[in-house]
Amino acid sequence: MTTELRAGTPETRLKALGRLLPDNPPSPIGTFKNVRRSGNMLYVSGQGPVLPDGSLLKGKVGGDVTAEEARDHAELVALNIIAALRQFLGSLDHVSGVVKLLGLVNATPEFEHHPHVIDGASNILARVFDDKRGHARSAFGVSSLPNQITVEIEAIFELSDDALHQVSCWEN
Repeated sequence: MTTELRAGTPETRLKALGRLLPDNPPSPIGTFKNVRRSGNMLYVSGQGPVLPDGSLLKGKVGGDVTAEEARDHAELVALNIIAALRQFLGSLDHVSGVVKLLGLVNATPEFEHHPHVIDGASNILARVFDDKRGHARSAFGVSSLPNQITVEIEAIFELSDDALHQVSCWEN
């Protein structure tokens, strides 16, 4: 990791990565919120590979989508997770780290590389949030996902100690 990525805040590390976030995270497709706070934890609902124009990346991993393509899709999902966090908090600098990811891969029954796919999201999140402690994670295959998207990932983050004194305005 470069010095630029090791130093600074999540916002400066994201900028140093050169990755652009969508102006707005994808809207939920059901009766739920993108982010919910409980105490010092932030729960991000399952996000999918939604491009800035709203189009979905679809397919069956191990069939019409390769593991490498799906890994790229997981990176996009991580950016959508980050966008949901930023919209909720106003700044990524209120986050102290990634606690856990749950990654679902829309895969053929023979596909075995689910962790490789979800590493696409883990790697981006670890770099942005300087995840020295590492995060917990589960990654597994499913027979389908909403709208036939390739990957869905939900995440749990921890608020920084400094942010806890400022969060009275954030809903629980």
